[in-house]
This record gives sequence, structure tokens and C-alpha cells, in this order.
Amino acid sequence: MTFAELAAFAGRHPMLSLALAGITVALIGNELANLLGGVRRIGPAQLTGLINRDNALVVDLRAPGEFEKGHIAGSKNVQPSQFDPEHKQLAAAKALPVVLVCRVGQTASGAAKRLRKAGFAHVSVLEGGIQAWQGADLPLVKGR
Repeated sequence: MTFAELAAFAGRHPMLSLALAGITVALIGNELANLLGGVRRIGPAQLTGLINRDNALVVDLRAPGEFEKGHIAGSKNVQPSQFDPEHKQLAAAKALPVVLVCRVGQTASGAAKRLRKAGFAHVSVLEGGIQAWQGADLPLVKGR
């Protein structure tokens, strides 16, 4: 496909071309924000390594009912409405790796940015949330 063909397509289909340009800009902007935000996105295997090797603090941001139905062993449940970087469970872990987990990874991203602004050096988000953990056939603990 040549540039002339692309220009002709854009001329015949301006709305499609604008939609493609908008989506492309949004994707690039999102990726740049993730890269420059200082928050790493990690997979279930990387999280397992951080827990075993570096004694990472795993903070689960889901509702208490969801947390009790199944959570990562050793994780602490903190509600997003009560999430505060100065929270007693978090303040003691400023030097440790902190990994935030939610259902699919969206809520955890915002909380991770707050931790970075509060001076936490090693903040990560479980990419895909608890669903990714379950998708990797990793165990969950029930109860509190």
C-alpha cells in the first residue's frame, strides 16, 4: 500500500480515518503514561517471584466479600475508599516492593500512582488483576 492509496482512502472515508487516528493517539498516550508513571505492570509469575524473593507486600483492593471468597496468600485487604499511602499496613512497607491487586487491574493503577507520589519506590500492579492470577491456575486462599 502506498501513501497515495492511504491519502485516497482518507479522503473517501474521513470519519474512519479520524477514528483510527484518535484510537492510535489514545493507545500511544496510554502506553507513554504507563511507562513514565513509574508503576510497573507485572504478571502472575513475576508476582510469585517478588513474594518469594523480595517479601513483597500484596495489597488487595477488592471488596471484603470478594476478598474472602479468594485472595492471594499473604495479601492485605484495603478498601479503595480507605486507601491512603499513610495507612498503617502501607507506611511500614515504603522500602519493600508493593504490589496492588484488584479484580481486573483498573482500580489498582490509580492507587499505584498515589503510592508513587507518596514516595514508595517499588510499586507494581498485577496486570489483569485477580482474574489473571486465576487464569494462570495459581491458588487462592479463602476467608480473611
